[in-house]
Amino acid sequence: MNERQNGTDEEVVICLTTFPDSEKARQIGTVWVESQLAACLNLLPGVESIYRWEGKTERSAEVLAIVKTTRGRLPALEASLHELHPYELPEFLILTPDGGSSEYLAWVRQGTAYN
Repeated sequence: MNERQNGTDEEVVICLTTFPDSEKARQIGTVWVESQLAACLNLLPGVESIYRWEGKTERSAEVLAIVKTTRGRLPALEASLHELHPYELPEFLILTPDGGSSEYLAWVRQGTAYN
C-alpha cells in the first residue's frame, strides 16, 4: 500500500549524509536513534566520493548513511548533524519517498515520536 502525508510533520523522509568512517557514523547514528531523531539508519561503508572542495578535486573513502525520519524531526536532526559531525559542511539531502508499506511508515513515525 502506498501511503504519503505530504508536507506534514509526520511525513516520512529519507536523509542522506556521509561520514569519514564507520566509527563516527555509528556514534552519531546511535545518538539520533536513542534521541528519536531517526527511526533507523543504514550505514554503507566503502563509498568513494569525488567532489570539488576549496577549488580542488578531492577523493575520499566515506560511509553513506541512509536515515529514516519524519519531516517534523528534520530541524533538530540537522542541528544535531552540524553540532556532532566532523566535516565543515556535512551532506544533508532530503528525499521524499513516493510511498511505502503502511506498517513500515507507521514504525518510522513511532520511532521518531516526540517524547
